[in-house]
Amino acid sequence: MIGYVTLGTNNLKKAVDFYDNLLATIGAGRFMETEQFVAWATAPDQPGISVTLPFNGQPATVGNGNMVAIAMDSPEKVDAFYKKALELGATCEGEPGPRGEFAGFYAGYFRDLDGNKLNAFYFAMPSE
Repeated sequence: MIGYVTLGTNNLKKAVDFYDNLLATIGAGRFMETEQFVAWATAPDQPGISVTLPFNGQPATVGNGNMVAIAMDSPEKVDAFYKKALELGATCEGEPGPRGEFAGFYAGYFRDLDGNKLNAFYFAMPSE
């Protein structure tokens, strides 16, 4: 359903360095870039994440209630991705662990260098 998600930044170089390092841990690399934005994905036909300087030239701001969730295939990968984000300068918005009333949902939340909220999550579907 989702093709890509775009996050605003006020410092493209710093944001690109952060996401190059973070997304490399899950096999994602750059697949599009200009002087204004860079986009990453695990393959050209898979959903991507991009960072951009705002088109209108105004400062990038964080949306209240917005979040990008990145799927992992195990709780251990959630832990590793979250830890790497913090090592790269992200801030904690909720340490990895089981969440809410959804059995099998495990997630860690953080904010990138521009304050955009993301999470890494694993969801074990209940057996039928």
